[in-house]
Amino acid sequence: MKHLRLALAVAGAVFTTTITTATADDWPSRPVRMVNTFAAGGTADMLTRVAADHLSSVFKQQFFVETRAGAAGTIGVKSVADSPPDGYNFALTNITHLVLAPISNPKLGYDPLRDLTNIAYVAGSPIMISVNAKTGVKSLAEFIEQGKRTDRGLTYSSSGVGSSGQLVAEAFAKVAGIKIEHVPYKGASQGIMDLVAGHIQVLFVDIGPSIELVRAGKAVALGITSAETAAAAAEVPPLAKVGVPGFDTTAWQMIVAPAKTPRPILEKLNSEINAIVRTEEISKQFVGLGLIPIGKGSLEELAAFVRSETTRWGKVIRDANLAGTQ
Repeated sequence: MKHLRLALAVAGAVFTTTITTATADDWPSRPVRMVNTFAAGGTADMLTRVAADHLSSVFKQQFFVETRAGAAGTIGVKSVADSPPDGYNFALTNITHLVLAPISNPKLGYDPLRDLTNIAYVAGSPIMISVNAKTGVKSLAEFIEQGKRTDRGLTYSSSGVGSSGQLVAEAFAKVAGIKIEHVPYKGASQGIMDLVAGHIQVLFVDIGPSIELVRAGKAVALGITSAETAAAAAEVPPLAKVGVPGFDTTAWQMIVAPAKTPRPILEKLNSEINAIVRTEEISKQFVGLGLIPIGKGSLEELAAFVRSETTRWGKVIRDANLAGTQ
């Protein structure tokens, strides 16, 4: 009986290995789901569709986009975390899903470090700081000086509680030595309207939703949060070059799969997505969306990057008393 159990165990191991190898060799043999975690028509949706279209062409199999919006995108991410790790379920995620929301909301329903595997760092999305043009503020230095003279915190908007915009704003305020007060909205559009109307004093959102406001003369851009200039807003300087040395952060975008997805499949996708992002055609599309194309990093490097970002932003969240607030 003992020898029988051993033989069955070995056979089971061989069978499992054979299934995994066959799955990786034959993959993809049917349509592949790519989850867009935000509303249709937004930057995330367009980014997901660009990736899906090109992966469909490369692998000669349909990569279809499924929109699963809600709860700042975490509903869609959880749907993938709960999916079989068979190589047919992926999602475009960002720093909010993989770092910020899990720290601020322990009851989120998934653990990104345990339940997901990072496949490709697709792009970085700098946060742009802008103020109403009627304030008369023309530079970051003037804004910081105004903030230091104000007893009450300057009111600012982001895309919502726990969003990358809010966390960047809190980190910026600490470095700049000013007080700020968050006015959260469910998305960027309402905050933009209230900035123009003068109901809030400063806006912290991605370049895409706000750069046209600046170019229309309704707002003044004070800086972006990446260390390098973004091609989509080349006229807006990085904060590090206008008075906040060393400030460098972006709301990065990453494609993920359920944990335990076969490594050969992950490596195929990592290689292809990195190559796609670096092409001239795709780079131009990303720049048009206000993004900085990245397309680099091994699976191990991506895992290490997300762990380091979790440590970095965990401190910001705790210092701002936002842990467990959702």
